[in-house]
Amino acid sequence: MPRQVLSSLAVLALAAGLGACSSSRLDGPRGRALAGPQAALEPAVPAVPSGAVTASPLAPPPGATAAPDAPPLGADVAVAAPPGSNIIAEPVAPPVPPPPVVATGRSAVVGSWTARDAAGASCKVSLSSAPALDLYKASAAGCANKDLAKVTAWDYRDGEVYLYQAGGTVAARLRQGGGQLDGALTKSGASLALVRG
Repeated sequence: MPRQVLSSLAVLALAAGLGACSSSRLDGPRGRALAGPQAALEPAVPAVPSGAVTASPLAPPPGATAAPDAPPLGADVAVAAPPGSNIIAEPVAPPVPPPPVVATGRSAVVGSWTARDAAGASCKVSLSSAPALDLYKASAAGCANKDLAKVTAWDYRDGEVYLYQAGGTVAARLRQGGGQLDGALTKSGASLALVRG
């Protein structure tokens, strides 16, 4: 045989042998052949779980409940004890409403008030929103205290209500607290409270 034929046969035999070796090496885990150039580079690796898997129900979307008859999320719900059991179901107290919001500031004190002094005498004081120069108009009716009876104007500054007599003298200073105004008459220092009504 000529030399070229022998070398050609040798190359074919070598190629066939390599093909047989590589095909057994590239078989997948279930006996099927992997295809493509990437398969020869990446060996088959079985999938391995990464850890424990837990499941829990998803919360309903905002504004919806899980079921039409289910209580809203976060509500305290009493669960009835099964019949014949010795478990005593305790009542669930309704949620406590938030405290009422008490308005503060100048607009919160406009209106009619009942003034009560330290001696227990009471009279009516009206604080108007109508301007009077750089103050607001006020009036007093039926006041036994002469300083309080002369009140004609008022103002709100730094969280305090000032009651003024004609001429600009401060008759009383009061501070908001719990829905009423508490303070004192300026001249005598006697306590004074204004309550709505």
